[in-house]
Amino acid sequence: MHTHRKVVGLLAGTLLLGFVGAIPAHAEGSRTTYFTAWRQGHESSRWNDNNRDGVSTSVALSGCSTDGAEGFTKANLKLWKNRDFLPDTDKGTRKNHCGRSAWGDQSSGKYYFELFGFTTGGTMSARKVVIKY
Repeated sequence: MHTHRKVVGLLAGTLLLGFVGAIPAHAEGSRTTYFTAWRQGHESSRWNDNNRDGVSTSVALSGCSTDGAEGFTKANLKLWKNRDFLPDTDKGTRKNHCGRSAWGDQSSGKYYFELFGFTTGGTMSARKVVIKY
């Protein structure tokens, strides 16, 4: 009798672990990159968000610097939805103090961010950029 209960419990536990393991634990997509000596208005490469999850689209910067005498304080990042043969859609601008900026869950489509502005200097760099969507 005890052996039967152990077998049933083991099978139930294995089945439960199989289902838990099938649940995605991260965003639909992400990419890690960097940028060097970008000027105001520079655009990132495009990514395709299929909107298969509820993850907020975000851009996280680290290792930020500018060529200005006062150094980096903040950047303004603008998210755009790319539209072929039409003007792209402005999804909003976020202030970024060398951290994470988020725009919420976006509809499916092709997106990119623009370095819309930054404090001091003519160029800005970020040693690490993590884009999640």
